[in-house]
Amino acid sequence: MSRVILCRFGELFLKSGNRKRFEGTLHRNMSSALAGLEGARVEPVHGRVLVHLPDEETAREAAARLRRVFGLVSVSVATVVPAELEAMARAAVDVATRERDEAGVTTFKIEARRSEKRFPLTSVDLARELGGRVIQATGLRVDVHKPQLSVGVEVLTMDRAFVYGTELAAPGGLPVGVSGRALLLLSGGIDSPVAGWLAAKRGLALEGVYFHSPPFIGEKSRDKVMSLARILRRWQVLDAVTVVPFTEIQQRLRDAGPAELAVVLYRRMMMRIADALADQGRIDALVTGENLGQVASQTIQNLTAIEAAARRLVLRPLATYDKVETMALARHIGTFETSILPFDDCCSLFLPRHPATAARAKDAESAESRLDIAAEVAAAVSRAERVPLS
Repeated sequence: MSRVILCRFGELFLKSGNRKRFEGTLHRNMSSALAGLEGARVEPVHGRVLVHLPDEETAREAAARLRRVFGLVSVSVATVVPAELEAMARAAVDVATRERDEAGVTTFKIEARRSEKRFPLTSVDLARELGGRVIQATGLRVDVHKPQLSVGVEVLTMDRAFVYGTELAAPGGLPVGVSGRALLLLSGGIDSPVAGWLAAKRGLALEGVYFHSPPFIGEKSRDKVMSLARILRRWQVLDAVTVVPFTEIQQRLRDAGPAELAVVLYRRMMMRIADALADQGRIDALVTGENLGQVASQTIQNLTAIEAAARRLVLRPLATYDKVETMALARHIGTFETSILPFDDCCSLFLPRHPATAARAKDAESAESRLDIAAEVAAAVSRAERVPLS
């Protein structure tokens, strides 16, 4: 009996006209996630994707990687058996016995799924037959409402069935790449990495841009952002991060306008520079971690004034999230502990005591008229460093 990972997808079922393209992208992303695992092989089947592995240890590692692939909703390390009642019963008993002896479970149920309708037993009949065999062999009790163990059995073809004991959640959503490309304005805080993760969940392939202001912001802050980027890379969220020197521009913006407009002016310049970088990479949209009302400067008026400087669609996945929800997601994706390290980013520099809460684009434009904005953007782009993520 060989080992496979049974992979399930969700939304792709709804993509009738584009489903083939979406599934092809998912299969490529799965293969990329499994890179370096010797013997791993992806096999698409109707309604599922199988990943064949040479041994149990490799299967566990593969399952951990596949749990971070967008488009998949769950994965299970399964045993492949002939689509015959006796073979399925032996495998189900093996799963139940192991969980009884190792985890101390006392209750179970069988979850049977018969995709191959030529198989002679219905899903309900199959579950009943296998459940009886497990009771007889293990002494476990059936509990269909709150079982300690669910033994899954899926009959996909007339010659193969799959038996498993654990269903591991995956992120769901759409495969990264099916919705286009976007540029994530990445900082060292909690919000922007989570915003990037949510954007990737909707199928966007992302690159990052980080605005760095030495010597006021040290190299540890840059290292922190790159650590966050590498965590996101494990989810296939980011391909690269472009680091933009921002100190001199930030100082000139601070001196150009009223102090209360500083945050708006910084953000408007970031939008312009991000747009220019996106032009080079054929990128369709910008993504930010901005929220609505989370800090004093994040008002509708300010966000409108900031977005007026952008030429592309600006996506704000966290606009309706509260901080508790964002922090919970940060913990889930693994960025929280890095994000709370005590290193600042450029947005914390030169802040006024009372930032504007109802900025207007024309007031920002008046302050910016004291600078050669096009030259500032061009200079920033020329000094930017693109760092690929392995």
